[in-house]
Amino acid sequence: MEAILSRLIIALSLSLCLSYALAYTRDVEYCDKNANYDVKVKGVEISPYPIARGQPATFSISATTGQAISGGKMVIDVSYFGWHIHTETHDLCTETSCPVTVGDFVVAHSQVLPGFTPPGSYDLKMKMYDGNKHELTCIGFDFSIGFVSSVADI
Repeated sequence: MEAILSRLIIALSLSLCLSYALAYTRDVEYCDKNANYDVKVKGVEISPYPIARGQPATFSISATTGQAISGGKMVIDVSYFGWHIHTETHDLCTETSCPVTVGDFVVAHSQVLPGFTPPGSYDLKMKMYDGNKHELTCIGFDFSIGFVSSVADI
C-alpha cells in the first residue's frame, strides 16, 4: 500500500511539472463584441505557462482571415492589476509570414520578461492593423507570471 501511494505521489508530481512546461491555451475576448473584425482569433497559446520571469515565453495567436494581408502592425498593451504598464508595437510580417493568405494563420511572438517582473495576473490587449492602418482585430486575454526566476537573478 505504501509503495502504491508513493508511486501515485511521484506520478502526480511529474504531471504537475509537465503541465507547467507545456503550452496553455487561453480564451480571448474581442474588444468590441459587436464588431465584425476582418481577422477572427481562435485562441492564444502561451508556452510555458505560467510564464517564468527571466525565461523565454512565446505567445501564439491562431487566427483566420477572409482576405489577404500584405503587411501591417500589432500593438500590444499590458496591464497589471488594472494599471497600464507597457505598450509595444511590432511589424506584423516579423511575427508571421507575409503576405498572409486567405484562411488560417498563426502570429507568434517570443520574448524574455525581465527577472524583476512582478509575479501575478496580467491583462493583455492586442490590436492588429493592416498596411492602411485599418483595424483588423482587437482582442484581450489574461495571463500569469509565476514566481520562478532565472538563476542570474538570485
